[in-house]
Amino acid sequence: MERREEQLGAAGAGAAPALDFTVENVEKALHQLYYDPNIDNKNLAQKWLMQAQVSPQAWHFSWQLLQPDKVPEIQYFGASALHIKISRYWSDIPTDQYESLKAQLFTQITRFASGSKIVLTRLCVALASLALSMMPDAWPCAVADMVRLFQAEDSPVGSQGRCLALLELLTVLPEEFQTSRLPQYRKGLVRTSLAVECGTVFPLLEQLLQQPSSPSCVRQKVLKCFSSWVQLEVPLQDCEALIQAAFAALQDSELFDSSVEAIVNAISQPDAQRYVNTLLKLIPLVLGLQEQLRQAVQNGDMETSHGICRIAVALGENHSRALLDQVEHWQSFLALVNMIMFCTGIPGHYPVNETTSSLTLTFWYTLQDDILSFEAEKQAVYQQVYRPVYFQLVDVLLHKAQFPSDEEYGFWSSDEKEQFRIYRVDISDTLMYVYEMLGAELLSNLYDKLGRLLTSSEEPYSWQHTEALLYGFQSIAETIDVNYSDVVPGLIGLIPRISISNVQLADTVMFTIGALSEWLADHPVMINSVLPLVLHALGNPELSVSSVSTLKKICRECKYDLPPYAANIVAVSQDVLMKQIHKTSQCMWLMQALGFLLSALQVEEILKNLHSLISPYIQQLEKLAEEIPNPSNKLAIVHILGLLSNLFTTLDVSHHEDDHEGPELRKLPVPQGPNPVVVVLQQVFQLIQKVLSKWLNDAQVVEAVCAIFEKSVKTLLDDFAPMVPQLCEMLGRMYSTVPQASALDLTRQLVHIFAHEPAHFPPIEALFLLVTSVTLSLFQQGPRDHPDIVDSFMQLLAQALKRKPDLFLCERLDVKAVFQCAVLALKFPEAPTVKASCGFFTELLPRCGEIESVGKVVQEDGRMLLIAVLEAIGGQASRSLMDCFADILFALNKHCFSLLSMWIKEALQPPGFPSARLSPEQKDTFSQQILRERVNKRRVKEMVKEFTLLCRGLHGTDYTADY
Repeated sequence: MERREEQLGAAGAGAAPALDFTVENVEKALHQLYYDPNIDNKNLAQKWLMQAQVSPQAWHFSWQLLQPDKVPEIQYFGASALHIKISRYWSDIPTDQYESLKAQLFTQITRFASGSKIVLTRLCVALASLALSMMPDAWPCAVADMVRLFQAEDSPVGSQGRCLALLELLTVLPEEFQTSRLPQYRKGLVRTSLAVECGTVFPLLEQLLQQPSSPSCVRQKVLKCFSSWVQLEVPLQDCEALIQAAFAALQDSELFDSSVEAIVNAISQPDAQRYVNTLLKLIPLVLGLQEQLRQAVQNGDMETSHGICRIAVALGENHSRALLDQVEHWQSFLALVNMIMFCTGIPGHYPVNETTSSLTLTFWYTLQDDILSFEAEKQAVYQQVYRPVYFQLVDVLLHKAQFPSDEEYGFWSSDEKEQFRIYRVDISDTLMYVYEMLGAELLSNLYDKLGRLLTSSEEPYSWQHTEALLYGFQSIAETIDVNYSDVVPGLIGLIPRISISNVQLADTVMFTIGALSEWLADHPVMINSVLPLVLHALGNPELSVSSVSTLKKICRECKYDLPPYAANIVAVSQDVLMKQIHKTSQCMWLMQALGFLLSALQVEEILKNLHSLISPYIQQLEKLAEEIPNPSNKLAIVHILGLLSNLFTTLDVSHHEDDHEGPELRKLPVPQGPNPVVVVLQQVFQLIQKVLSKWLNDAQVVEAVCAIFEKSVKTLLDDFAPMVPQLCEMLGRMYSTVPQASALDLTRQLVHIFAHEPAHFPPIEALFLLVTSVTLSLFQQGPRDHPDIVDSFMQLLAQALKRKPDLFLCERLDVKAVFQCAVLALKFPEAPTVKASCGFFTELLPRCGEIESVGKVVQEDGRMLLIAVLEAIGGQASRSLMDCFADILFALNKHCFSLLSMWIKEALQPPGFPSARLSPEQKDTFSQQILRERVNKRRVKEMVKEFTLLCRGLHGTDYTADY
């Protein structure tokens, strides 16, 4: 044994530095990891132990850590180290050592069969990994050998212990295969070999499961082992006997969970649908569980009902198409569908009394898709059978969506309420999907039920029932065009008749009105039926989200029909804003709603309403501007500035020439005079400057100020023109005093919209030069503390080159310094900053020919850029950014080919650059590939991805699978 350890220890001796990985040191580190209260010490120990596991010395200490006198934690580490060595460093093991390593593992597993279970499992995983690496050539009958060795009568371990150890080994073998790092061609060979080994495994499992003398722990292990093997896509017909045995085992409470898992895994494997005859045999077995299911529901046994439901859904959801195809068996499949319907409608409230119904929802999508995918004749037959089933489903779902009594709901935890909310959203999505099957008849059905409920004088109705029906209507109306439905007018007429005595019902009434806002725009005469309800609800803080979002939808969709109601809407909104009924985000939505509303009025009316709406805030802001800055008045300032910017986001008095023109669209001039937003902005400009003067050091306040102008610019476009000179001046002063990213973002907006216009070019050019100069100074002081500023600066430079390259013609612009700063930014750890810098270079390099200063700096400093790009590809930057660096290489190749061909050969010359893992041939191949490709950008991206994997030593490993 010692000779073998020495040989294995010598194998791959260069794999880790020769640290002192002795048994004693490993034990000390494990003690530190488990028992040292200091978290830093624990982390150090963990890091050291990870190095120890992959070191050559692991072959020596692993076996010693497994000695009987060691505690399980230490033995477990030894077993884990063996697994890591075998699974990750298989190529280090000499072939003549395979057999002795295998024998030693068998010996240890036999010893631990009556010892610690966690150590036994790790040793089994290690042997499984060894078997997978040796199969099929070096160990052709691995599983048969395992069975034979563990059935040997001369073992010192009892038969039950040997049996459980064998089952553990057989269970982890397929699991290890699923997670193994075998190369793809080897995976195929091993999979085929394992499929053959099923012939040895399944008869043994059947025998153990069916013989009466098998103790419960063995039968449970058998079911887990079967569950593991079926995931290797074993033909379903080969699993029949074991599946039937697993169904029988469902009657044993100790075996129930393992049986469910095994059956569900067997039924759910993708290949199972090919074995229709076996699937048809399974239907009676599943239907045979109905009595057990009813008993479980009656007794409140959630675990049992949940498990049986999983089995029924697995069969129905995975194989509905295959079973629907068997037309002659339509009745048995319909019986299965009705069983799943029972599971959907299982009594009790989700998630407090039951957690089963949610499992079934995807089944109904799948069944509907499969029915609608048939040709017309077959589809018509199945529609006749299943339309009544889906109408029943709607009733069941709406019943399940009902809230519990107020008293019961009061006892629910916040987590249970959140789960119930998500469950209702899932039901809403299902109802919306079912509309495709049932069509307009579904809306009529809901409307009739709601009408009968609200007009019946025989019995008082529960608010829960009303709310659920409305919720069903809202679910459909939110996503389906109901404009042509003949029941919506009746529904709008019914809504005012609802006696709203409850917050949940009131919320749903609001959201239903909101969902019908587009319909109201086409039928404005009905607005007056529901608008008073919405305005009334605005005063209730409990209805904050639903009432404000509904008003916003109505103001957006129906704004041209709202002028008669405008005064009332503004008055109510002002009142609730002044009373501070709503949270900040709802206040912002409310301002957006008022922006939409005011957009449809005449300019004089807009100005009058704006005056009454924002005057109180302006007065408050004037007062705050006089105060000494402190946290409470900062919050008030940010809130007021937020209200203004949200109002200006939607207050748009001009109309697009064509709503489908895209981002470059222009607007028709406003016929009535100056834009109201500009009038207001000019009036408050001095005040904003005054606020800024005291808060320049506060990023949040500066951001809030910039947001007002940024949102106004985006909405007004050319109408904002009168503000450009004074805004440029203010931005310049702000940025010179305290540089902030938000000021650069606003500058970028101005460049985008106004830089191309001669009248606005001078102030924008002056601002551009100023912020560039200030940012360059920041780079000299050390820009690492300001990645957000560098990010925004790079985006501004790229926008300038894209929109108005003339900004780079000015002699006062230090293009060389800008270039060098951008190269520095490529080395930042923050991905957005690096991405923005790459974007700048991909805009700059195409200008080499047309802008002399750019051409000159690229000639002088382009090599520096290339080296930074190669360093990043070599491993200094995240792999997710490789496409961005590929774009720079492509631009260099396309626009500076002769320079690049010279630079790239020089740059890759030094040994170890950009990675010590590269050979000179690999570097040469890469440079030739890049220089050849000047047309296809996608090919360059693929080359860079290949090259970066080589640089990082990841080429051909599992890490590249998703890359």
